[in-house]
Amino acid sequence: MKIKIAFISLIALLIFIFFYSGFHQYANLDSLKAQQAAIAEYNNTHPSTAALIFFTTYIFITGLSLPGAAILTLAGGAIFGVLIGTLLVSFASTIGATLAFLASRFLFRESLQKRFSERLRLINQGIEKDGAFYLFTLRLVPVFPFFIVNLVMGLTPIKTLTFFIISQVGMLAGTIVYVFAGTQLAKISTLKDILSPELIISLTLLGLFPLIAKKTIDFIQSQRQAEHQKTE
Repeated sequence: MKIKIAFISLIALLIFIFFYSGFHQYANLDSLKAQQAAIAEYNNTHPSTAALIFFTTYIFITGLSLPGAAILTLAGGAIFGVLIGTLLVSFASTIGATLAFLASRFLFRESLQKRFSERLRLINQGIEKDGAFYLFTLRLVPVFPFFIVNLVMGLTPIKTLTFFIISQVGMLAGTIVYVFAGTQLAKISTLKDILSPELIISLTLLGLFPLIAKKTIDFIQSQRQAEHQKTE
């Protein structure tokens, strides 16, 4: 119990520092645009340090379920480009999500499972059977906020390694789309840039991605149902 209280206190302290320092004020597109030149210059002179700072910050934000992950994803594309930006964001977001998942499991799973054991029994059975597919669906088609999925999954029996791998794979397509959009948003300096082919493509992908993801999930689901019918 003492360990849990200490852990909760540490999380509360980190969240307090985040807001007290005013860092949350920079988690918007205007601030990203305003600091773009300075960040780009620092990245040119200290590329490894810049990548490490970005990677660590992303893990910190997602691990504590703080606001700003979407802006950081765009910033990853703006600062590092599609390839490096995608690698950094993909692994940082998955590591951060897994830390939030583990924190939720450590703090709340045991007590909630005991208190609502009967109500959660069917959910637990469903997760044990098809948990990976449910998680993949939630990652590919983000019906619920990113941090909610992390915290709720921590209360289920799904294995940590399964959570990490499925999250990594499921979020990859969306990460690429957002990082690519970030590379184009970073190039807007005049009104003419708004109509650039690259930016139009990136915004189109952002709009179409949820529809494409849903169609993909529907297709996978239909295949799974067909296989279940064959085995019955």
